Amino acid sequence: MLVLLRIVAMALFIVVSCLLGLLICLVRPFHRNNVHVIASWFGKMSRVLGVKLEITRHPDSEQAGPAIYVANHQNNYDLFTLPAAVPKSTVSMGKESLKWIPFFGQMYWLSGNILINRTNRSKAMGTLGKSADKIKQQGLSVWMFPEGTRSYGRGLLPFKTGAFHTAMNADVPVIPVCMNTTHHCIKLNRWDNGTIYIDMLAPVYLDKETSARDHAGAVQMLMRDRIVELDAKMREKNGKLARN
Repeated sequence: MLVLLRIVAMALFIVVSCLLGLLICLVRPFHRNNVHVIASWFGKMSRVLGVKLEITRHPDSEQAGPAIYVANHQNNYDLFTLPAAVPKSTVSMGKESLKWIPFFGQMYWLSGNILINRTNRSKAMGTLGKSADKIKQQGLSVWMFPEGTRSYGRGLLPFKTGAFHTAMNADVPVIPVCMNTTHHCIKLNRWDNGTIYIDMLAPVYLDKETSARDHAGAVQMLMRDRIVELDAKMREKNGKLARN
């Protein structure tokens, strides 16, 4: 019964939030804080999943100004957890096919997010270049998932270099955002799914003498180590929930 109630609640929320979000975006299309406002709604849905979010931010990350945020991407529940950490004046980058999803796709685009064609390398590189220009001209930050896909319990996957090319072209730091492993931790038939930890690390300033690929590898290792620590913290906090 609990599973059904949660599925219905999530479905209704997505429909209503997309319609309301689309209305806001029609009134103020591409506003710099549209994404932050709508993301905060989605983050609050974590409570419906029986999850408590604990979000920490390194002090330097809050003073960094425009940046590229890179977060680990695990499963569909990310939609109701990670958005709670999205700062103001931040847009995200998503695959171009999102625009075909009724209501959500139109809201996603009008809210100011960036759509990228991953199947066409030249178009993708052009989008990354425009993203760097947007950061410079409008002082926006961009939220990206450098793994390029959901990991589904496979651990932190190797990073693609797009986020790091963009950061270097825009001359802004990369800010890693780490969430503990959630694979098999959220169960819709369980009332209490424990605490999920999201940690925004200190900004990483990229040396242009170093390749984007090397930077991607270094940040991936940094995030992997922090996720291991967050997993240990989650197991200690959630106890039996983490083992069931």
